[in-house]
Amino acid sequence: MELKLNRPICFFDLETTGIDVARDRIVEISVFKVFPNGNKESKTWLVNPKIPIPPQTTAVHGITDEKVANEPTFNELAPHVYNMIKDSDLAGFNSDRFDIPLLAEEMLRAGVDFDMKNRVSVDVQTIFHKKEERTLSAAYKFYCNESLENAHSAEADTMATYEILKAQLDRYDDLENDIKVLSEFTTRKKTVDFAGFIVLNKEDKEVFSFGKHKGVLVEEVLEKEPGYFSWLQNADFPLYTKKVLTGIKLRKLNTK
Repeated sequence: MELKLNRPICFFDLETTGIDVARDRIVEISVFKVFPNGNKESKTWLVNPKIPIPPQTTAVHGITDEKVANEPTFNELAPHVYNMIKDSDLAGFNSDRFDIPLLAEEMLRAGVDFDMKNRVSVDVQTIFHKKEERTLSAAYKFYCNESLENAHSAEADTMATYEILKAQLDRYDDLENDIKVLSEFTTRKKTVDFAGFIVLNKEDKEVFSFGKHKGVLVEEVLEKEPGYFSWLQNADFPLYTKKVLTGIKLRKLNTK
């Protein structure tokens, strides 16, 4: 089953130096863009992260410091990546919890004001976990009846994710072929920042999801405890989380 699209959708995958969204860097990114008319476009870039790639991480994706030493940095690639995805919804495998948050960090570090306000995302892993609970390789075998060669290659993982989503739509009659509906189905909780430090409560108000102010309205904390905002801005939180906090603070100031 082919996807029913009202706008392009970009399937993407990252290989990185590690799994810390705030500290780790991209070493490879692959984007597979599908247009409503059925056209497709694919690009893959190796990236010099400017920090060492740990041996245990290289053991997973096979990318070494030497392999990326002469490749462009993400700062150099950011405009090209952004131009490819700027008009598109996004999809990936575990993308809501990892790939999108880390991509946002890299974009912001490169001076690109990336956000998800005018787009939706579909996390194919969530569909898989809600329906079958397996890994990407097992998902590809289960849905497509093929073995995933070159697993943990960004390009192979991206293409597999695209094929899996189409096969999922074929398999599950109750799964609607609509990107917004799929996005709602794959959303685990209503997060305001990508990393999940700020979430929406039952009244759709921003609250902290961690620490001593867990469950408390962000606006209320920032107003009653101004020093907490300064601490958050100087602490090791993702840049996008800090951007969201600044936006909430400015919104409150503008309503006074």
